[in-house]
Amino acid sequence: MAGNLTREEARERARILSVDSYAVELDLTSSDQTFASTTVVRFRCSEPGAASFVDLVAPTVREITLNGAALDPAEVFDGERITLPSLQADNELRVVADAAYMRTGEGLHRFVDPVDGNVYLYSQFETADAHRMYACFDQPDLKATFELTVLAPADFEVVSNTAPDVVREPVKNDTAVRWHFPPTKRMSTYITALIAGPYHVVRDEHDGIPLGVYCRASLAQCLDADAILEVTKQGFDFFHRVFGVRYPFGKYDQLFVPEFNAGAMENAGAVTFLEDYVFRSRVTEARYERRAETILHEMAHMWFGNLVTMRWWDDLWLNESFATFASVYCQAEATRWRDAWTTFANVEKAWALRQDQLPSTHPIAADMPDMQAVEVNFDGITYAKGASVLKQLVAYVGVDEFFAGVRAYFDEHAWGNTELSDLLAKLEEASGRDLSNWSREWLETAGVNTMRPEFEVDADGNFTSFAVLQEAPAEHPTLRSHRLAIGLYDRTDKGIVRRERVELDVTGERTEVPELVGRAQPDLVLINDDDLTFIKLRLDERSLRTVVESVGEIVESLPRALAFAAAWDMTRDGEMPARDYVRLVGANLAGVDDVAVAQTLQRQAVSALVNYVDPAWQEEGFDLLATRLRELLTSAEPGSDLQLVYAHGFADAARSAEHLSLLRGLYDGAIEVDGLKVDTDLRWTLLRRLVAAGAAGEEEIAAELERDATAAGERAAAGCRAAIPTADAKAAAWERITGGTLANAEFRATLGGFTEPAHAELLRPYVDRYFGQLAEAWAKWTGEFAQTFAEFAYPGYLVEEETLRRTDAYLESEDPAPALRRLLLEGRAGVERALHARAQDAAAAG
Repeated sequence: MAGNLTREEARERARILSVDSYAVELDLTSSDQTFASTTVVRFRCSEPGAASFVDLVAPTVREITLNGAALDPAEVFDGERITLPSLQADNELRVVADAAYMRTGEGLHRFVDPVDGNVYLYSQFETADAHRMYACFDQPDLKATFELTVLAPADFEVVSNTAPDVVREPVKNDTAVRWHFPPTKRMSTYITALIAGPYHVVRDEHDGIPLGVYCRASLAQCLDADAILEVTKQGFDFFHRVFGVRYPFGKYDQLFVPEFNAGAMENAGAVTFLEDYVFRSRVTEARYERRAETILHEMAHMWFGNLVTMRWWDDLWLNESFATFASVYCQAEATRWRDAWTTFANVEKAWALRQDQLPSTHPIAADMPDMQAVEVNFDGITYAKGASVLKQLVAYVGVDEFFAGVRAYFDEHAWGNTELSDLLAKLEEASGRDLSNWSREWLETAGVNTMRPEFEVDADGNFTSFAVLQEAPAEHPTLRSHRLAIGLYDRTDKGIVRRERVELDVTGERTEVPELVGRAQPDLVLINDDDLTFIKLRLDERSLRTVVESVGEIVESLPRALAFAAAWDMTRDGEMPARDYVRLVGANLAGVDDVAVAQTLQRQAVSALVNYVDPAWQEEGFDLLATRLRELLTSAEPGSDLQLVYAHGFADAARSAEHLSLLRGLYDGAIEVDGLKVDTDLRWTLLRRLVAAGAAGEEEIAAELERDATAAGERAAAGCRAAIPTADAKAAAWERITGGTLANAEFRATLGGFTEPAHAELLRPYVDRYFGQLAEAWAKWTGEFAQTFAEFAYPGYLVEEETLRRTDAYLESEDPAPALRRLLLEGRAGVERALHARAQDAAAAG
């Protein structure tokens, strides 16, 4: 990974420097490889005579002028930093460079639309890639104002953090136009932004805020701007009310951009989104729910992160956990997705629980010594566990008190930088509670607690005692204080419903619950009812039997999701045979009317079959799951979301000749299911499974790409070609992956097809090649590519002891950088967990 600013370097630079302003001029008209970048930055130094540095990555630096004196780029520029000697109290630095367009999704990314040849640009600067576009002090606590001037082709729309005051002014003998964006408020470099190209735009206004929704011209017919704007307006109304501070950045543009690496990025006033959120084929309500959560997540960042910003990346959670919590809270309170916490429990928390049980687990308030560590820390702990803990905190201090503290935090620290203690101080003032112990337990320690009920019953089936037992893993032995609820659920003629709920504080190894003594034992005891805290849940014998036999009969969506989640966690831990989880899903999926939960259950069942069942049962298990999904597909309400979910799930599970024949019929049109439209994206899903199974190949891929000659089609074709089960196809895919010629989106698609789990034996020769490529990739590739390769090319498809041994040997002999070591240990842990679960599944089968 090129460039690696350390925390200590950043602290020292911030100690002596304060930045006033940037004036940046860019020329986007001269080349398809580079663009001219001129930066004038004004800053102060508290220790005149000291030296420092400014960040820049550019193939050519033409001029460097510090306080009127020219500096020789050959002497002061090393390719990543410009040394600044003998600083004065007040300084002006001017840097003229040719910066490079990127194809990695970092810096200023350039994309050519295969549909119409149009060029589109967008910036992506988090965590520290602003210096790929202009020279800057690229760390979050050196805030400044930013003024931007852009020369662009005449047909471009140009968007930045502020609304332009000069638009398309002719220059260069009318061969280009000039856009000027007046200075911003003080903000961090990583949320500055530039998006440019012939984007299609829909404009609106709400509560005095100008709104824009953008996408590529070739996607304009797919853009459902009204739906996007509806969520946007609901979000502004809600956040204005609970945050108590008006949106601080003037206008609000949302731009759906090509080849984006993440879900979205919270650039101030100019949010960029993965353009997959512009739906070109039919999608389920769950996808609309996910898009809405992402919209609200990025909007929450305008306050959490942009208005008030972490001082250093140790407190990344102050951005991401709060934005995740706030977005789901807003969804549940202010949009049509009133069951958003159900989706959170089943999707987000599963991610957090998985991450928190890896050897790389870390406290929510993490130790981030350098940028390489930060870049691998956008994980389930920083987002989902942190959000779960905030939900626990709200239960602990009270919702009104919580938001009162948040409002006070914004009032005091607007436009500044903060640390954890600043937020806790305001929450303590508002709630009257001392949060120091809560912070130590929840934010400053790692690991997850496990809870289980312990009780006795009399001859009439009534509880004579009831306690909650809390456990912690030996390597992270913290027993935390929890505010949680216990629900008692009974079978009735209307389904499984809650009879009673008790809310209490749980501390230490054992907490008695006298309120339940004398109550009749229910069919299901659900600790952490309403999902108030972050734990691993274990069920008593009777409750587990209820879940296995009839979890789909639980009437309410949230307890049903929690019960499914408990079963899945037990499966991953080897406490429930993986084949029993597959059977549980097959038997109960028909009772799940929540689309997001149904999708998650299908994915988890396939994951159990790939990773956790005894390989000797795998074929039977896939046949069982695919048969059940075929039945659900053909019996579902025609045209319903669940029918579409079952279609995709059936494609994922199909392995036998019979099921592949049905897939082929759906793909060819020889077989029709009433109400199911086999549109573009579903066609690619069906074809991908056929290709991976050897039932289709290059002829079908080429024909499908001709039908769908778009960027999305090119990505899907790349994934399919890498999934062809031949040695030649794998060799060709490996050359593309390691050859340095792919753009980021095609790189990820090719990796996904290459590592098809069913092709483990074909991939065996690439284990040594993977470990042989790692050091060069980490040293020379950009952070995004190096991290993606290290994580997704890891040979986790070979679930065997030799994979563990090979990983251990590499770690010992090469002593990789800490961030790379972390990724390898995470991959290793996945294989180790799979080996354990497979052994337990085999043992249970006798």
